[in-house]
Amino acid sequence: MIPITISRVNQFDAARLDVEMSAMLKEQLVKVFSLMKPGLLFQYEPELDAFLEFLIWRFSIWVDKPTPGNALMNLRYRDERAAPIAGKEVRTGLEGPGLSVSQKILYCISTVGGQYLLSRLQSFSAFRRWGDSEQRPLARRAWGMVQHAEGLYRAVSFFNLLSFLYGGRYKTLVERILKARLVYGSPNMNRAVSFEYMNRQLVWNEFSEMLLLLLPLLNSSSVKKFLLPFSKDKSASSSGDEANCPICVSSPSIPFVALPCQHRYCYYCLRTRSAATSSYRCARCNEVVVAIQRHGSS
Repeated sequence: MIPITISRVNQFDAARLDVEMSAMLKEQLVKVFSLMKPGLLFQYEPELDAFLEFLIWRFSIWVDKPTPGNALMNLRYRDERAAPIAGKEVRTGLEGPGLSVSQKILYCISTVGGQYLLSRLQSFSAFRRWGDSEQRPLARRAWGMVQHAEGLYRAVSFFNLLSFLYGGRYKTLVERILKARLVYGSPNMNRAVSFEYMNRQLVWNEFSEMLLLLLPLLNSSSVKKFLLPFSKDKSASSSGDEANCPICVSSPSIPFVALPCQHRYCYYCLRTRSAATSSYRCARCNEVVVAIQRHGSS
């Protein structure tokens, strides 16, 4: 057999894309039932996840097509038991039939059914409190068996992961048991995922986090005064309506004046600015406000 190397990153990315596709379908389905009784779908969440996984399996693997993630990564499943070793039909090493009917059914049972049974067993055992010391010995023994089986599965999965990282074959235990290997669907086709969008998203996230950090430290009035000399409409800004509050730009409902400059403000606007900043400066003349006084009072 011609030795071939399948990118491990492509295989991991394909699995991650399949998970994201299932999450997107689940989100849309939850929105359909958003107007129904709250918490209705929560108690049937394992069934909902199993149904979505079954749909993806039914319209991809069952009909000899790649899953959405595998299609984007230019991958497909091949039956390693029937892969040709030599002959005229072997040219690139990627030749070989897809999964057999028995492999497809076992794949569905082990992935869709296995995940559903595990989630239901965990929720049932937690609801029944099998792990409590007050429970019957049979329940505690069953809880211990479940914990040991889960630990054994995780340990075997870890060793399978190490073997995959070394050899690049059979990313999961199900693929290793069924001899279902991921190979390139086309030898001359690159993967269809570009990291340009991801790079832009990372840059935007970092920029937004920086703004969220700096914006609370900035004083809006100080920034406005700093940008005022660069404004094109200086005459209009200097000859603004003196009757309006310079902060909210509306007629003051409870007019107060700043001392000593005597410019009019809304009581709420002037009071909050003065309380927030000990040396608050007037928004019109940039003079320090020493005190406030109701308009018209002596």
